[in-house]
Amino acid sequence: MSSKKELTYAEAIREATELAMLEDSRVVLMGLGVPDPKGIFGTTAGLSEKFGPERVLDAPISENALTGMVVGGALTGLKPILTHQRVDFALLSLEQIINQAAKWYYMFDGRGGTVPIVIRMIIGRGWGQGPQHSQSLHSLFAHIPGLRVVAPSTPDEAKGVLLSAIRDPNPVIYLEHRWLHGLKGPVSVGSEGLPLSSARVAREGKDLTIVSSSHGLIESLRAAEFLAEKAALEAEVIDLRTLNPLDWGTVEHSIARTRRLLVVDEDHRHCGFAAEILARAVESPVEFLQKPRRITLPDCPSPSSRFLATAFYYTPRDIVAAALSLCSQNPSLADSYPLAQNSDQPSFYFPGPF
Repeated sequence: MSSKKELTYAEAIREATELAMLEDSRVVLMGLGVPDPKGIFGTTAGLSEKFGPERVLDAPISENALTGMVVGGALTGLKPILTHQRVDFALLSLEQIINQAAKWYYMFDGRGGTVPIVIRMIIGRGWGQGPQHSQSLHSLFAHIPGLRVVAPSTPDEAKGVLLSAIRDPNPVIYLEHRWLHGLKGPVSVGSEGLPLSSARVAREGKDLTIVSSSHGLIESLRAAEFLAEKAALEAEVIDLRTLNPLDWGTVEHSIARTRRLLVVDEDHRHCGFAAEILARAVESPVEFLQKPRRITLPDCPSPSSRFLATAFYYTPRDIVAAALSLCSQNPSLADSYPLAQNSDQPSFYFPGPF
């Protein structure tokens, strides 16, 4: 068993980047604010001083051109890591991501080379980020053949998944929720990566299956702990970790035992990723005890106001209520789940402001 050390999610990303750059001189890092002293919320801090401006590059606000540069760089032998401080900014580069990076290998039958790039995109809500700075959009990217899409939820996953993403010959969309950067936990020492093709059983249980990823996974684990303590219900929590390719086998194995399914997804309901999980579930041979359910965001843009955001975003209390209902228990017990006084701050570990 490998030894562990305590790191924050942001520190784990930084460590993985440094290890990859030490391991392979072809790895370069670029993006708006990468060499800044704050280092993209600490995820790139000090790397410019260590590796120099030839390998750690700042960039102008020109997302489409920048993405085209890293695609071209990858085709000529580099292994670029491109960072967008918000997924919303990457929308300007969708042509490069979807029409070029994702399709290059297929268009040339593998003879034109691969596009080994990692595009880091920060997702999720923050203090007053509003409609244009708080989206997740993982459903959009996971829909595109040729893109690997990952959404790690713990510091250990943040490091291991990023290491594997950098080494992968395919373009990888690496989604990191802003509320996770300060989360602290045990991280494996060394440079071993985690597979980009398997989900993880984050908590074992027999009464129902909860499927989630990214920050939704953290909320689901909190809800599962409450359910075990207050309702004697053991929820099995599946951390998808990789959205494309999807490890359906792990999910199906779990729901075949529990015969109850709740999907927690920080995306809109219509055509969201939760719908894909539910579709596969109802197509499976599992005979459910209750209809599978999902918890998602409403089908409208997210608000800027903290008071409106309180109504817009789900909490562990909502997950608890849905789980109780699925298990034929009184959902009003969820009302006793303690919520943070400031709904725009998930826990003490999130310092803000973004």
